[in-house]
Formats: sequence, C-alpha cells, structure tokens
Amino acid sequence: MAKELKNFTKRADNYSQWYNELVVKADLAEQSAVRGCMVIKPYGYAIWEKMQHQLDKMFKETGHQNAYFPLLIPKSFLSREADHVEGFAKECAVVTHYRLKNDPDGNGVVVDPAAKLEEELIIRPTSETIIWNTYKNWIHSYRDLPILVNQWANVFRWEMRTRMFLRTAEFLWQEGHTAHATREEAEAEAIKMLNVYSDFAQNYMAVPVIKGVKTANERFAGALETYTIEAMMQDGKALQSGTSHFLGQNFAKAFDVTFMNKNNEPEYVWATSWGVSTRLMGALIMSHSDDNGLVLPPALAPIQVVIVPIYKNEEGRQAITEKVLPIVDEFRKRGISVKYDDADNRRPGFKFADYEVKGVPIRLAIGQRDLEEGTVEVMRRDTLEKETYPIEGIVEHVVAQLDDMQSALLKRALANREARTIEVNTYDEFKEKIEQGYFIMAHWDGTPETEERIKEETKATIRCIPFEGDNTPGVCMVTGKPSARRVLFARSY
Repeated sequence: MAKELKNFTKRADNYSQWYNELVVKADLAEQSAVRGCMVIKPYGYAIWEKMQHQLDKMFKETGHQNAYFPLLIPKSFLSREADHVEGFAKECAVVTHYRLKNDPDGNGVVVDPAAKLEEELIIRPTSETIIWNTYKNWIHSYRDLPILVNQWANVFRWEMRTRMFLRTAEFLWQEGHTAHATREEAEAEAIKMLNVYSDFAQNYMAVPVIKGVKTANERFAGALETYTIEAMMQDGKALQSGTSHFLGQNFAKAFDVTFMNKNNEPEYVWATSWGVSTRLMGALIMSHSDDNGLVLPPALAPIQVVIVPIYKNEEGRQAITEKVLPIVDEFRKRGISVKYDDADNRRPGFKFADYEVKGVPIRLAIGQRDLEEGTVEVMRRDTLEKETYPIEGIVEHVVAQLDDMQSALLKRALANREARTIEVNTYDEFKEKIEQGYFIMAHWDGTPETEERIKEETKATIRCIPFEGDNTPGVCMVTGKPSARRVLFARSY
C-alpha cells in the first residue's frame, strides 16, 4: 500500500498526468458530480485556509475591510459596461426560473414554467457590477472616500476544459474592490496590491514571480491597466498567479457613481479591483513538488512536523509517548504545527509514505533504540535526506531546518526560472525555444496583430511587460518593426 501511494507518473514522462495524480493522492481534491467542479478535501482546504489567513492579514494591514455581496447579479448590470460584458458573456451561468415542481409524468422534478424570472440572474463570474451598483448608495462626498473593501467568495465561469485548482468552473478567491477620489490614488492602490501579492508569493509560497503590466489583448475586461505576477512552473510554463486592475472611471460611469469633491463639484469615482484564487494551490503544487509527491513550504504546510513512533508493544509506545509529548508542547509554544501520530491502525512504513506524499516538511521518527540512545531520526521533505540528531536539542534544530527549507525552496524555484529564461532575437529561435519550455524575453512591435499571430503559430502569449529588465529599444523578432523594449513570452496554464 505504501508503494502504491508513491507510484506516480514521472514529471519527465507526463507532467500533466503527474499533476492530476498528485492532487488526488495527496488528498487535496477530487472531481465532483458537477462537470468542471471539484471537491476540495480537508487537507487541501487546510492549505487554502493558511493562504487565506495570511493574505487576509496582509489586506487588513493595508487598511482593507471584508464585506460580502450577492452571488446572483441581474443580467442588466453586466450590460452597462461594454468591455466587461463582452469579456465574460461566454462564461456566464444564467438563472432563469425560481421554482421546481413534481413532473406530472412521475419523472422526478422539472422546472416550473410559471416560475420564470422577469429578469434573468447571472451567477457571479466577478463582482464589479453588483459592487459598483452598491457603491452608488455609499458614496456622496469626498469624505466617503476611499472605500477599501475585500470579499472572500466563490465565483462561477463556465469552463469547458478544466483541471483541478488551475481552471475549474467554480473556484474560491478573494476580490478587492476599492473606490478613490483621484486617478493617482487608484493607480497607487493597484500597484500596492500587486506588491502584496508578490510578497505573499515569494515569502510564503516560496514562488518567485515577475511583476509587470498586461498588454491590451490580455487586459481584464473593463480595465484601463491590468498588472500581474507571473510564475514559472517546473515544466517551463507560466502561471498567472495574481492580478490587480486599474479600472479608471469605467464602472463609476456605468453605474453613475459620483461624489462632490472639495470644490463642491461632481466627479466620477476612480476604481481598482484585484484578486487571487485557489489557482495559487496549483502554483504551489507545480513549483515545488517532485516524483514522490507534494512538497510544501513550511509557511503554508498544515502540518509542519510529524512525529512517528516505532514500537513493538504497548510498553514501548508509552515510553516513547512520555518522551515525545513535552517536545510536542514545546513545538506548539513556538507556533509550529505538529502531529504526533501514534495510531496503531497503520504501519510506520505506510505513515512515512503518506506524509511524504502530502509534503509534510519535517518528519521525525523515534523507536525504542532511539529512546535508549537519546536520538531521533530527522528527514526533510525537500531533500529527502535523513540525519540522526540528539533528542534534547531537537526543537531548536527543527525550527532552524524549517527556516532553511523555506528559503531553500525559493532559491531552487528561482534557479529553475533563471536557467530557463533567455533572450532571443529571431522568430525561428523563438519557435525552437518555446517548444523546449522557456520564458523568453523578446522584442515585439506593440501591435495586437503581431501578438495574435505569435499566439496562433506558437501557442505562446505575452505574459507581461515586466517592470524590471531590459528596456533597450530594438526591432520586433517577427516584423522587424521598431520595438520599445523586450517583453515576456511563454506558454501558460
């Protein structure tokens, strides 16, 4: 059974299949009875809760408050902002009736035709419209601004090709929606929240990201600018890991949200929105995990340390437990989440395999001989290296190992990205390298036509125009026309 747990498809053989198997075997999620939707299992949800807790703390530290808005949105609301409705129209799930009734033919229940809604309702694909309709009631004067609100919620986008965590019809996320008196304040807010996402990705997820702005083709529907953080997965593909949008006054104009400024003159409000979702779970999995299962950065691991006793009889179990429980208490005093697994319904070998697949950062094993010698076996999940360490100093040692593992995972992911990021100057070289799984910095002439051509011919997209990097002008690799600077291309999830 332990061998079956770790019997994964190799990443090098089929990265996609490896990912799908890992999500299931690590007990993160499973497919549901609803096509395109998943069940997030307790262990997977525990990771999401840790992400949510830390992000929520960071949002509140920057002055944001949580609120909640309706799941259902009147269809007419989506029609008010032209770009917005065009961007989401094909993904919307529509509620047309409000009641069922028993089928007269005895075939269960049917929709009651007499219960048709006067106006259809949309299951939210995103909440800009319902929120800005609400803000109209909240905002009258410059004294009412800024409004800094975040919502933790679920959304629904009718996806046809789904993969757990990466792209599902229903997913969990947070969406910030802020209102400001000036353009400058709104633009600063959008950048500030992008930096919050970047800090979270790098310092908690141990995932290095590239910050930049999206092209007009890739911009959020209804935004003037979309800022993004892009992460490289182990196979060289990009994953958009968070976006922050400067919405200008588009939604304020669509919903007639004005305020009286300090000169007692009416003005439209300036807006931002920003969000990350359970897609971050996919980023976490694909950035660090290996052919043995999940690898979790300690900062987000539900169980940071597991202790497994190895004993022959009840007397041995009790002796080990007596020694271990004070150590467990000490870990908890240090804020370390620890599990002492002395359950007798699974053998130690199975436990080792299970915790390895689930990515528990540190595993301690202690047997009766270890007890006699005053030692404990320590294994780090990222390196799979084992060492024997004195039991008396184990807490300090493990705390140091957790810190080291957190930074080591970031360094390893960064090294992978740097090794697979290159500059190219010709379209032929671009086509060759994109097939090999590279992040490519290349010149582009700035036209949507060339951007679309590259996408159609290579399946690569412009992930962002990076804030940092080579700003030297050049010529487009495709057309030979002038290019302001290099942009980041990659295939993506």
